Amino acid sequence: MFKHKKFIILSFILAVLLIVGGTNQAFFGSSNDNGLTVYSGRSENLIGPLFERFTEKTGIEVNARYGDTAELAATILEEGQNSPADIFFAQDAGALGALAVEDRLQTISEEYLEQVDSRLRSPEGDWLGTSGRARVVAYNTNNVDEDELPDSIWGFTEPEWEGRIGWAPSNGSFQAFVTGLRVLEGEERAKEWIEGILANNPYEYHNNTSTLEGISRGEADIGFVNHYYLFRFIAEEGEDFPVRQIYTSGDAGSMINIAGIGVLDVAKDNEAVNKFIEFMLREEAQQYFVQENNEYPVVEGMEVDNPLLKPLEDINAPDLDLTNIEDLQGTLELLSEVGAL
Repeated sequence: MFKHKKFIILSFILAVLLIVGGTNQAFFGSSNDNGLTVYSGRSENLIGPLFERFTEKTGIEVNARYGDTAELAATILEEGQNSPADIFFAQDAGALGALAVEDRLQTISEEYLEQVDSRLRSPEGDWLGTSGRARVVAYNTNNVDEDELPDSIWGFTEPEWEGRIGWAPSNGSFQAFVTGLRVLEGEERAKEWIEGILANNPYEYHNNTSTLEGISRGEADIGFVNHYYLFRFIAEEGEDFPVRQIYTSGDAGSMINIAGIGVLDVAKDNEAVNKFIEFMLREEAQQYFVQENNEYPVVEGMEVDNPLLKPLEDINAPDLDLTNIEDLQGTLELLSEVGAL
């Protein structure tokens, strides 16, 4: 009954918009049969322009619902077979894996899977990466010399870092990092690391962006973020922006993750879905991720002409199978247990 009423209300609103002279292609809940509904854990400023390009190229409207990746994954599971989502665009492999475990994702065509680096897609074919990124340690250049920084995340559990750390435990990318830590080093070691950071009274931020803002203000001296956020600040603020970043050596602090897509089991238009996947793997979209978002392409052999990006082969990243980081619920329980959430 509620769903029926909601449909009537949304249809009425859309009719009013048409009467007054226009439609909004990004209107969530549009009844356009040719549209795709995408639940996006990637923020609108990162991915919205690419959705617009897709619509311009194909005529297929993208009805985007933006939100936190973990929350959207939970919403999809709660909605069950009534979910309006066709595609889940997640900011990490863990959330995609969580849906795959619950059999909520369709198998993607081999035509698209074979284009993607095998490390950056599901071997079962139920999700694939669209871009890659690394975890880094960002630091305030006015307060910290690079040679003071430990080459392991474990160094930040030492007392000398008390009151100097920023983190975002409620953020999806941080939670994916913790899940990777659990896989790489085990449950007890992951718990030990989190408790060690908590003992150092960290500043708590909402996400990667606010973490970097806090570091730039000198609240925190260091923070754990994704690599590409800093480049945006430097582009906007200039080279004097007082934050830089390092990669740790071989631990979860430099893990490589993906942003990627999965096709929901309730997706209604496979032709439109396939066009969406195809577009995201084309050179135009892959170079958008490289040049605009400073992320890594996932298509094998794709050129990376961006001097800001450290070559993936030069990052001492841990050997981590991304299909093993699907236990988001276990990470949330761990963070709650120790008082980080």
